[in-house]
Amino acid sequence: MLSSLERRIDEIQRLLTYLIDEAANGIPILVEGLNDKLCLEEIGVKGKFLFAKTSGKSILDVLKEVETCNKEVILLLDFDKRGREMTYRLIENLQSYHIKANIIFWKNISSIVGREVKDIEGLSTYIQTLKRKLEKHKAKY
Repeated sequence: MLSSLERRIDEIQRLLTYLIDEAANGIPILVEGLNDKLCLEEIGVKGKFLFAKTSGKSILDVLKEVETCNKEVILLLDFDKRGREMTYRLIENLQSYHIKANIIFWKNISSIVGREVKDIEGLSTYIQTLKRKLEKHKAKY
């Protein structure tokens, strides 16, 4: 039987494998900033990244950038209040441009990490912490 730690690690790794595949297939990933991109690349996610909060971009600038890339974008904004608000605002606006806003990863990762991780850039540290906790737990038993 898998422990709670093992289940969380397995779920995150499954999601990240799927995210890696989607990014490799050309689906762009919209993150808030460069640190989020660097964290995802550290985890193994390679592909086209778009930024929602760099250089004073307006939401219209972001929408135009997404529109030139694809008819689908993966939204991976932070899990805090501002990130949630921006995600839902982008979903509404992307629909008017007939662009699919994929929030599957955002919702699932958010549900796994709960309040322990507030932003995407903290994800790799969170995964490393879970793995260390699991190793300590296994060493005890």
